[in-house]
Amino acid sequence: MPAINFYPLGDAALVLEFGDHINRLIHGYIQAFTTYLDQHPFPGLVEYVPAFTTLTVYYDPWVVSQQGLQNPYHTVAAYLTEMRAHVKVNPEEPAPKAVEIPVCYGGKYGPDLEYVANLHGLKPKEVIALHTQTTYLVYMIGFAPGFPYLGGMAPEIAAPRKDKPRAKVPAGSVGIAGKQTGVYPIQSPGGWQLIGRTPLLLFNPHRDQPSLLQAGDVIRFVAITEKQFEKKKAVANGH
Repeated sequence: MPAINFYPLGDAALVLEFGDHINRLIHGYIQAFTTYLDQHPFPGLVEYVPAFTTLTVYYDPWVVSQQGLQNPYHTVAAYLTEMRAHVKVNPEEPAPKAVEIPVCYGGKYGPDLEYVANLHGLKPKEVIALHTQTTYLVYMIGFAPGFPYLGGMAPEIAAPRKDKPRAKVPAGSVGIAGKQTGVYPIQSPGGWQLIGRTPLLLFNPHRDQPSLLQAGDVIRFVAITEKQFEKKKAVANGH
């Protein structure tokens, strides 16, 4: 476990900083820490939010203050410092959940596919091939409910954000921004280059687990036809 920096976030949260580089090793440390927190919650723990290189731990200051020390932040920092000695990254842990994301690329579903292809002197089918050949790691969920930040995209199809973001990006849209790719789980504004769309519901507040994807999952994109898209969309919407 690397050295971890602690700092407060307001009066009811603490940030653990595991490093300053996005990589699988740091992700593994963060996942191991969240697993330990699940199994050994401290009094006053409210929730935690993993990110690329940090883990934010939210707590109830009043509950924490009942543990005998006056400063809740220092109390929580002491709990987490003690936990750090017990957190181990286990290489024999069960394989992460693997999810297939069907995507209809190009046309009305991916209006920026041609732009991304032209940017790199590629054909659209070559962009699709590069986008679907990778297994992606879900580093974190953020920006919007259920939005996955993924690692592993081929650098050959990296593309800048749009100069003028769209006011409405349809739910399920698959986009590229810089060296990252992701999926819009709900309709929202957005400036990513849209190359396709999935019929899957990545976020549904009525499910026991609203977000289809979680940090630590791995996904693969699979190209489908427009006909397959409409059929899968009907199933996803319960029709």
